[in-house]
Amino acid sequence: MTNRRKHLLAAVAGLALASVFTAAAAQTAAIPRTPAGKPDLSGMWGRAGSAPGFSDKQFEFEAIFPSRRCAPTQPDCTPQTNQGIDGEFTARASANRPLYKPEFWDKVQFLDMNTNQEDPLFACQPYGVPRVGPPAKIIQSEKEIAFLYRAGIADTKPADYRVIPIDGRPHDPIRSLDVTFYGDSVGKWDGDVLVIDSVGFNDLTWLASGGYFSSDQKHTIERLWREGDTLVYQVTVDDPGVLVQPWVMDAQRVALDTSPEAYLAEGQPCKDYDRENMSSQIRH
Repeated sequence: MTNRRKHLLAAVAGLALASVFTAAAAQTAAIPRTPAGKPDLSGMWGRAGSAPGFSDKQFEFEAIFPSRRCAPTQPDCTPQTNQGIDGEFTARASANRPLYKPEFWDKVQFLDMNTNQEDPLFACQPYGVPRVGPPAKIIQSEKEIAFLYRAGIADTKPADYRVIPIDGRPHDPIRSLDVTFYGDSVGKWDGDVLVIDSVGFNDLTWLASGGYFSSDQKHTIERLWREGDTLVYQVTVDDPGVLVQPWVMDAQRVALDTSPEAYLAEGQPCKDYDRENMSSQIRH
């Protein structure tokens, strides 16, 4: 990463943190803490009704962005017809999107238009950072933190996990050179905000639905903090391989599930939809 890009990433991160500390300062007294005095992020997160809220104007998609898949003579072109309307495009609830280098605009458009064939979530692979979003359950100790992710609908999102050191250690010199779905992650506390720095990604995951692909130069900074019984999750993505500048995702908020019966269901096995097309015993 060039010095100029490092400074830009730091500036973007600084602006994000300004709002973080403003909100976090007001909630300091309500934050449960570990014996060492750190915020306690452990628990089940994401009970019903805790998804981020959106304004009515954000749902006026079809009036603002007519579907690019509906043919003039097509008799049935409704949001319920997956083949007839560009749901990947009209389902976006925010105008905040990553800015790609001009040479990649056509690729983003192609992936978006052909999402049923191109979206990696249909390959049963991990979602990766930042698309996986906030964890559904957190298990925290003084030296490391574990993120458990809930399996998605239609067997496309595996039940996954990450175990991240949070004692301030640097990246592992070997693992940080690997190319994995969640990268080599290390965490540290910045006041009451947990900051997780990840490098060493592969180029198989998308940043979000809609064709927003990434490269193996991706570098993410995740920030998590509590506002009472709400967990706030925000990610800054720097990918000089494809992006013009770092992208700060909209913060996501999920509520604490205090029910003693809350649990993470076992995920369904990944389904192979191509087995019927195999014609021999040879593995490819």
